[in-house]
Amino acid sequence: MKQAEEPPRESSGWTIQDSAELYGLANWGGGYFGVSDEGTVEVYPDGNLSRKIDLLEVVEGLEARDLYPPVMIRFSGILAHRMAQLRRAFDEAIAEGGYAGKYTCVYPIKVNQQRYICEEIRDLGRTLGFGLEAGSKPELLAGLALTEGLSEMPFICNGFKDAEFIETAILAAKMGRNIIPVVEQTQELGLLIRSARNHNVTPRFGIRAKLASGGIGRWADSVGFRGKFGLSVSQILSSVDWLRDEGLLDGLRLLHCHIGSQIFDIRTFKYAVSELAHIYVELVKLGAPLGMLDLGGGLGVDYDGSGSATQSSMNYTLEQYATDVVYRVKSICDDAGVPHPDLITESGRALVAHSGVLVFQVLGSRVFPETPDGDLVSRALAEVPEDEVPQPLLDMVDAYQRLEGGDPIETYHDAEHALNEAMSLFNLGYMSITARAAIEELYWAIGNRVARDHREELPEELYDLPDRLGDIYFSNFSLFQSLIDAWGIDQVFPIIPIHRLDERPTRRAILADVTCDSDGRVDRFPGNGEPQNTLALHALRNGGGNGGPAGEHEPYYLAVFLTGAYQETLGDLHNLFGDTHAVHVVMTEDGDWHLDEVVEGDTVREVLQFVQFDPDAMRRSLRREIEAALAAKSLTLQEAVSMRRFLDQGIDGYTYLE
Repeated sequence: MKQAEEPPRESSGWTIQDSAELYGLANWGGGYFGVSDEGTVEVYPDGNLSRKIDLLEVVEGLEARDLYPPVMIRFSGILAHRMAQLRRAFDEAIAEGGYAGKYTCVYPIKVNQQRYICEEIRDLGRTLGFGLEAGSKPELLAGLALTEGLSEMPFICNGFKDAEFIETAILAAKMGRNIIPVVEQTQELGLLIRSARNHNVTPRFGIRAKLASGGIGRWADSVGFRGKFGLSVSQILSSVDWLRDEGLLDGLRLLHCHIGSQIFDIRTFKYAVSELAHIYVELVKLGAPLGMLDLGGGLGVDYDGSGSATQSSMNYTLEQYATDVVYRVKSICDDAGVPHPDLITESGRALVAHSGVLVFQVLGSRVFPETPDGDLVSRALAEVPEDEVPQPLLDMVDAYQRLEGGDPIETYHDAEHALNEAMSLFNLGYMSITARAAIEELYWAIGNRVARDHREELPEELYDLPDRLGDIYFSNFSLFQSLIDAWGIDQVFPIIPIHRLDERPTRRAILADVTCDSDGRVDRFPGNGEPQNTLALHALRNGGGNGGPAGEHEPYYLAVFLTGAYQETLGDLHNLFGDTHAVHVVMTEDGDWHLDEVVEGDTVREVLQFVQFDPDAMRRSLRREIEAALAAKSLTLQEAVSMRRFLDQGIDGYTYLE
């Protein structure tokens, strides 16, 4: 990982433009996010900078409604704008290239199956000519329900299928639905033929081709000859012969492929589209009617804003993607004298990622001291006679005193050696805990001073010293529930404070969630093409002088952006932290915002039931124990009431800290 840029420590002269540049909003934000004059994050749902929503205002408005972070905030306007952008990009490419076919996008329900999102996409899709895609029987049923009364809306069915799945799709087609099941395996073709015979129809269907073109990135192994999806070319040829023999070749209307997910290099699309188009024209020459070419998904999202061919970015624009697809298919079809097919893409991530923002509150921080506790060091030196003071403690004190005039790198190495010796002595029982604590304080102070004042002089082996001594900000969310890709596949997400952006951040930190898991931490953040280990943040302000108890701090909110795709559905119940609150925010014509939908997060009762606990039985059992403790006088009446109140309120409360 690249070395993180150290935020300057003084706060004067810092502007909101400096914060926007530091966090890269213009690079990854897609034109939807900026910084207000007050130093808060602004959201531009339709890309118009004059129409904006203050994210902090939304969070405070939610709290006034007793909806506290963590909360997933979905911006319907961003979703609508992304869909319109995709439509426009292909329409312009088709017009400029003289392409004779049409274009449609089908939304893969798997990307985010939340009902309200699917309904929004369906409603917006009606005017844009978009449709839906299902990859399982539950998604098939969801899609059929979503498209009730919309018989013309395209509905592609991918994934592994049994007889029930195929029969349902064929019967839906007989009902008038524009539904196309895609054959993934040769045995599915046999099921389709049998169902067609049973119902005396020639259904419209597609075949997915297994491409030789290699994939790229995390999902590279999902394509190629050993890929999971599709039929090989020889299997496709056999299928065409089989269909011709059965008199059902006229039903083969679509050729499909799987290129991969989050394709970050445009060349991968070029190779795959070229191969698929060549297969298409050869099948047409063999008599397959076809007419539709489904290029699958893969359209990327620039998570880190670097615009590069790296895992969390992409080296092309939406317009370049559309132009390349149209141009390559047109050229190959024209050379073969084959009519241009209608084009379909299954772009899900690129549609919904920007519309989801996760907001949570920082609970506290763990900060390595920059100056040692003088009283602690004095106690450690005075607790034994002078000639019995442990040598590592003397060496560490000497190293700290040499910081001003000595070689800082040599001084740090001396401190590291003293720390190692101290740990050995302590583990053997030859050093007190007070001496150990003093040595640790001195070591951290030396490291922080060296990292801060001599950053440009650090040798390669100490290049990551500023990150190693970074803070830990404890945050009220579950990585495994809300940012599962950050844990599972090391996905980088942009994370920034939603306020105080008119102040210079003076700390660097990683984020730790509230789960009891050492992996529940975020320590990869967007850099310029290479992730950083720590994130620039503001020091927490003590709340004692602001109406809050001493020791507490003012609220400090962070937001994770581009979380609309996959995170909500793939998240799990680690430590029984459930779904967060989710709200849909809509901008009105006059520039105000309102909540269009509120989905309250899981309660403790609900997550307990997910794992087969009976909350009411638990309540009765614990109430009996409380009464027994009260009778035995191990609890006072006030304590018993307090315990019972926690029990009653806790079972029906939010799973996160409140």
